[in-house]
Amino acid sequence: MEFYAAAASAILLFSTLFPAEIFAENPEINVSLNGNLVSFSQTPILVNDRTLVPVRSIFEDLGAEVLWEEGSNSVTITKNNQTISLSINCPEMQITNDGETQTITLDTPPQLIADCTMLPLRAICEALGAEVTWDESTQTANIITDTALPALIDNTKWNYQSENDVYWQTGISYCANPADSSYETLGIFIPGTYVNAQDNGDGTFTLTLDSDGTLGGYTAETAPIVIPVNTPGYSAMKPPSGYDSSTAPYTSAGFVCVSAGCRGRDAGAPAGVTDLKAAVRYLQYAQNSLPGSTDRIFTFGMSGGGAQSALMGATGDSALYTPYLEAIGAVSGVSDAVAGSMCWCPITSLDYANEAYEWNMGLTRTNLDSQTQALSDGMAEAFAHYLNALELKDENGNVLSLTESETGIYMSGSYYDYLKNQIEQSLNNFLSDTEFPYTPQSRGMGGPGGMTHDGQDMPRIEDIDGIVRDETEDKEQVSVTYQTAQEYIDSLNQDITWISYDPDSNTATISSVEDFVKTCKKAGKSVGAFDDLNATQGENILFGYGDGQGTHFDPVMAQLLTGTEYAEAYQSDLLRTDFLGNTVQYRMNMYNPMYYLVPYYDGFQTSNVAKYWRIRTGINQSDTALTTEVNLALALENYSDLQVDFATVWGQGHTQAERSGDSDSNFIAWVNSCLASEE
Repeated sequence: MEFYAAAASAILLFSTLFPAEIFAENPEINVSLNGNLVSFSQTPILVNDRTLVPVRSIFEDLGAEVLWEEGSNSVTITKNNQTISLSINCPEMQITNDGETQTITLDTPPQLIADCTMLPLRAICEALGAEVTWDESTQTANIITDTALPALIDNTKWNYQSENDVYWQTGISYCANPADSSYETLGIFIPGTYVNAQDNGDGTFTLTLDSDGTLGGYTAETAPIVIPVNTPGYSAMKPPSGYDSSTAPYTSAGFVCVSAGCRGRDAGAPAGVTDLKAAVRYLQYAQNSLPGSTDRIFTFGMSGGGAQSALMGATGDSALYTPYLEAIGAVSGVSDAVAGSMCWCPITSLDYANEAYEWNMGLTRTNLDSQTQALSDGMAEAFAHYLNALELKDENGNVLSLTESETGIYMSGSYYDYLKNQIEQSLNNFLSDTEFPYTPQSRGMGGPGGMTHDGQDMPRIEDIDGIVRDETEDKEQVSVTYQTAQEYIDSLNQDITWISYDPDSNTATISSVEDFVKTCKKAGKSVGAFDDLNATQGENILFGYGDGQGTHFDPVMAQLLTGTEYAEAYQSDLLRTDFLGNTVQYRMNMYNPMYYLVPYYDGFQTSNVAKYWRIRTGINQSDTALTTEVNLALALENYSDLQVDFATVWGQGHTQAERSGDSDSNFIAWVNSCLASEE
């Protein structure tokens, strides 16, 4: 990457000493990093038998951060507790470690050559702990680090899908020490317009970037990169083994699509998000040879995939993940933060998800024994105390809270009113959006993030995610056609009258959150919904230890179950540690986006949070409390400088709910609108 000096006198001086022709006259110099050739924006050169390379090019691959100070013509390179300081044409290089500074005299100092800052390769690499050797026969400087890096993409091995004009490659390992190589690879799907292709004659192609190609308003340099997170129930995601037609809507829109396999709940948290982060780091590492902007990475997913997409958005560069990334040999020294996160029905914020479920939906339970009823009630009250401690604020800056009520458990207060308004808004959006006659439609899940592809019905997520439910949630009779809005409202009021409808304004109000829940959102999971008493729920396995067995993780439930037959199992599970010595509470923090977004938690502002968020949820779903998505949206809106697009979708359940249109098109349009705002 070129950096230009500000001082005209400096440019004149050093351009005179080292004219641009030096690049043409110099022999071709190659640089390899752990056996992989490195691409440069400007050709490395030899000066006094020392290899000089463009500023920033290689040193970030070694895990360092490079800062160019134009006013002083100086360069600062930092890695961990070490700082390296150099200045153009100055033979002294200063190395500071933990406050102690050492000065090294360079026989070839940094140079400004043809407006490009060139730094001495060997001196800096060795200061960063790498070994450098020179191969005279190939004119190659070989850099060897103590930490192995995954192989760079081989740009001579691309395949081509002519129907959609897409070049693709799969089986790319994104970490050097994979825990499960059957999952930890990725596939890349590139619009043909961004590359020049040379036919190798064997069915493969050699690609170089075409800076002039455009598609959807993007170029090879500006195209967004989208990463599907297709992990229902926190399941594993297999990497693609060939061309994946479900990527076509995104590549046709000018996006680069990267499908990264990742381990699932059987491997235990934080394996899934760790793998996705490693994939993002790999893209940063390989960015010079790929089209697409690594500053424009968007993840998208549904259910457990929506949760892990939310985590990718909330946990960027979190130090909690560092030891787990190191364990699989992920690229270090680069960012794993993403620009945007699309979440449909995210099953997340699991630290209080059990309690939220009982507060929101426990009132619909029947025939509970006295012990289980007491547990449900205690959990509901615990959620109210937690909610009040969060101090979430509405759009006017008012702190939202729950207060004790004459009926129900903390069913009053400003937060209760806010939730009631959200439900009414969802219903009125539906009335505004819907043309009658109306027939409810059941929707399923499909593709990497899509509900349907190529006009084909896809299986319902409930049939593939392995989550235990007491009953199906798609309760509407899809064979019924409602001729008018009033007829539809009457059907909802069949058991109790809880909706008042004004046909003149086509708007409705509801009587209470409780009546909505009793009619449209009955509990579909047992107590606890995510931390099952027998540790058999999908989330129990998620917080297990890689053996496919469930582990309890909820300390609130553990406290409430004191003196019962379940107490010992909960208490002992909470004390267990994983292979890095971390407790389930530590790992639960890692898997909780709220931990990074709200001052209530120690993790507040310890990560690089994505700027762009889009959250959609079927308001009828019984998989999680409505508070889960509402609180996530509030936390994001309370966080500074984020763009949050949140809506609940009336009449939809646990699916990729959209008020209108389809999920693929709406996701693509949202990404385009986010990036248009940057123009």
